[in-house]
Amino acid sequence: MTYWLLKVILTPVLRFLFHIKVEGMENMPTEGPVILASNHVSFSDSIFLPLVLRRRVTFVAKAEYFEDKKTAWFFRAVGQIPIKREGGSASQRALASAKEVLDNGGVFGIYPEGTRSPDGQLYKGHTGVARLALQCRCPVLAVAMIGTREAQPIGQVKPNFFMPITVRFSDAMRFDRFYDRQDDPLVLRQITDEIMFSLREQSGQTYVNRYAKRGEAVEGAGAESSAVVAARRVSAPAAMSA
Repeated sequence: MTYWLLKVILTPVLRFLFHIKVEGMENMPTEGPVILASNHVSFSDSIFLPLVLRRRVTFVAKAEYFEDKKTAWFFRAVGQIPIKREGGSASQRALASAKEVLDNGGVFGIYPEGTRSPDGQLYKGHTGVARLALQCRCPVLAVAMIGTREAQPIGQVKPNFFMPITVRFSDAMRFDRFYDRQDDPLVLRQITDEIMFSLREQSGQTYVNRYAKRGEAVEGAGAESSAVVAARRVSAPAAMSA
């Protein structure tokens, strides 16, 4: 209930404060499991993406965020679920949590880059998105977030109001031909690269063929202050990578 209440309250407010444009919404399935693979250039990506959809979007976050009463309500309210603790690596547990959402016919949001872009470019994707698409046999839509970096640059708490923001959805991508090759690393890389290529086409970003580094300083700017970093650890959802 809190998710939908916040959405009802924030939608008109944010649409007033920002010039939001949505493209390709007709490609979004109205029901059934679907993965939204988005570029990640700002903390506010996780706010504007759910904002424009009628369906609920779920991301995964570290379980530790749900152990503190001060932050647990926020993460639940904005559609986050804790990464499963039992067994395997963090990425494997994240996949298990995401699979539950998709098996129940939900919408799962993922940032294939694994972290925010430090400089606005599009970085190499991790293969967790491909594993999910094959295991859950569901379509993937590449979602380009355009303008959110300018609306809220990394390290800036207060956003720049009345900036133009575009949320652009690609055609649905299906990978039926690979359903019997879920553990083939070459297939996983091929699918992931296909998704990243679509993201590049949708976003217009320059592609960098290496993984983005978490906490990497933005070129030409100083590193974020410890206060900002600490605040973001409390508020930003953990991106799932594998």
